Amino acid sequence: MRRYLHVTTATKIGLAKKNAISANPSLTNARNRPLRNVTEDTLKRYFKDLNGHTPVDLYGLVLSEVEAPLFKTVMDHTQGNQSRAAEILGMNRATLRKKLKTYYLLD
Repeated sequence: MRRYLHVTTATKIGLAKKNAISANPSLTNARNRPLRNVTEDTLKRYFKDLNGHTPVDLYGLVLSEVEAPLFKTVMDHTQGNQSRAAEILGMNRATLRKKLKTYYLLD
């Protein structure tokens, strides 16, 4: 929500949307990146729990674990408005629809 408000405010004062995030130091500061930190910590635990075994398709696993809740949360936030959700996610609406079908999130 804070990011959305900041982007909206930055857009109103004439900054391009893509530059709005970089205009807010708290969003670009490496120490203030909770999602990145949680992801890194989780992956470290995942490798530790493998006990030396080699993972298979780790990239696919991570994507599916992150994308599904991401799309669900954004769709909830936009009250099901796919056009707004696609804009927030920075993707084409058709791509969003394909992903929603993949994760069984389409009504």
